[in-house]
Amino acid sequence: MSMHIRTSACAALAVAALAAGTVLTAPVAGATSKAAAPKFLSASQLPPHPTSSWTAGPVTEGFPEELGFCVSTEGVLDYDYRYRQFWTDLDAGAVQLTVVTDSAAHAKALAKHYDDLIRTCATRIEQSSPDVEAEGRNYGKLPVEEGARVRGLHTETSWGATDIALLSVGRDGRTVTVVKWGQMGGFKDAPVAAFKKTTTTAVNKLY
Repeated sequence: MSMHIRTSACAALAVAALAAGTVLTAPVAGATSKAAAPKFLSASQLPPHPTSSWTAGPVTEGFPEELGFCVSTEGVLDYDYRYRQFWTDLDAGAVQLTVVTDSAAHAKALAKHYDDLIRTCATRIEQSSPDVEAEGRNYGKLPVEEGARVRGLHTETSWGATDIALLSVGRDGRTVTVVKWGQMGGFKDAPVAAFKKTTTTAVNKLY
């Protein structure tokens, strides 16, 4: 995906996130606890790659720019963001974000907020980037903890670049996780069943 696509898409997403985020209440500073930090996926728990193993980076404080394509922090302040990146030797990459809120109610609202952003991502990409065609798909809910949902996103540029991503949002108590997997290709290349298993594992590991 070109930097032009990423930048223009992020600009549109930031506006939408700000509007949607007005229904979310930011927690009081210090309300979340780093001591209760949830666990993250390991490299072996990502969808298997046919020709390359996964490598996991360190757990890092902050919000990953890799999720800025469809998810942002606009309108959601002062939460405890942590993430972990994953990569292969080829074109596949992944990232997991965890957000510890101050209550189950805020986590429920945040999970819906993120899922809404992912659900409408394809439309906003096309509105902000006339040279990109985008399509989203809903792969359904997963019966894990307080629930999770998996969606797919395919983009194709006017010059022929094509990318496929799977994204999921799940929640356990007051903690939300977002997982993204992506590589070059189309929907036929997406390991949906394996990604659902990855998402279930990610939510189960939150606490």
